[in-house]
Amino acid sequence: MRTRLAARIGFLLLFVIALALATVVRAQTSTSTPASIQAQIDQNNAQIQQLNTEIAQYQTQLDATTQKKQTLQSSLTQINLSIKKTTASISVTQKQISTTQLQISQLQSGIAQKQSAIEVEEAGLAQSIRLLNEADMEPLSVTLLSSDGITSAWEDIDANEMLQNAVDQNIATLSADKQSLSDTKTSAQQKNTQLLQQQSNLKAQQGSLSATQNAQSQLLAQTKSQESTYEQIIAQKKAQEASFESALDNLKAQYNQAINPDQITQPAPGILQWPIYGTIRITQYFGDTPYAEAHAALYSGHGHDGLDIAAPIGTPVHAALSGTILATGNTDAIKGCYSFGKWVMIKHDDGLNTMYAHLSQISVSAGQEVATGDVIGYSGETGYATGPHLHFGVYVSSVTKIIPLGQATNGTAPCSKATMPVPPVSGYLNPLNYLPATSYINDTQ
Repeated sequence: MRTRLAARIGFLLLFVIALALATVVRAQTSTSTPASIQAQIDQNNAQIQQLNTEIAQYQTQLDATTQKKQTLQSSLTQINLSIKKTTASISVTQKQISTTQLQISQLQSGIAQKQSAIEVEEAGLAQSIRLLNEADMEPLSVTLLSSDGITSAWEDIDANEMLQNAVDQNIATLSADKQSLSDTKTSAQQKNTQLLQQQSNLKAQQGSLSATQNAQSQLLAQTKSQESTYEQIIAQKKAQEASFESALDNLKAQYNQAINPDQITQPAPGILQWPIYGTIRITQYFGDTPYAEAHAALYSGHGHDGLDIAAPIGTPVHAALSGTILATGNTDAIKGCYSFGKWVMIKHDDGLNTMYAHLSQISVSAGQEVATGDVIGYSGETGYATGPHLHFGVYVSSVTKIIPLGQATNGTAPCSKATMPVPPVSGYLNPLNYLPATSYINDTQ
């Protein structure tokens, strides 16, 4: 005759075996879905690799085009290559988003299976613990009396010890499964974060494509596809540049107030981030550059008041630091005014303002809060720019005014109605003193 403990142990073993078989069956029935998902992921990765090869080819062609003489045809060629490159980049990002969504699906499936397995193990563990508790509460004398003899009693005790060992092993397995589930959930959260970043990148790339296409349409409308018209526009910009810089310098002199040194953030690499991502190619530095010295009349001997960074039309421009959009403007809206073109100024909490000029498109508005790295617009060649680039300036916030240029010209200059940021000469700071000490290409004029 078997004891109650032995019978319960036998039932428990059958119960655990049944649960284990059910878990195996569930895993086997779901194996086709992960395999199908992985096949889609592999296909996406192959397409991404092919697209990246195309992007590299477009970039090589772009680099070669920028070395050619600036003509209407070369400008249109650059824009078309930028459109093709951006379109391919959008396709890459869409594939990456699809892949990440598939990976999240994989992880969620794994989470569901692991959660189910944990529930099975917990059910078996609970039953095992109940039987052990019953055995522990039963006095040895009762166990001996309820057994068929001493031998049977010792068998029950051995069975109880075996069950205890099984419970200990089950606890260890359950702990490992829970850690595995926690790791899988963490991985799923990381993939979700990655997905959000990819979606943000896609939005920026789509904005870049739109800005580039708009710039192409505007260029064709302005020139009517005539090379001679394009050359006239470039000549007008160069002529108006001198007039603009002269009026701007007059305003700087009018507001040449003393600056409290405590109001100037001490220079340190990394206070600001580069507003253009990727390879940095500087076409003109801050201050008395060779170009500024060769054109002393243009800069009134004060040198270049910012940093010029080469960037194809439509390149996303990022906030160098978190802050508030102080103002935006578009001097091109005033006929014959070739100055900053489309510009954005951000006021930061550390006493600095940052200026972004010659944009093709503005994506923010005055009063808006932005975080470091947010896209605030797209590069272009509006204003007196004769090639696509970003003019990046750093100003002392406390002495910067947003005023009409006409205050220095009695309303006679073409840009007299144009509003733009103006500090005194001492209010301009060298951006390189605040940007990360990273490598960049020197392509100065």
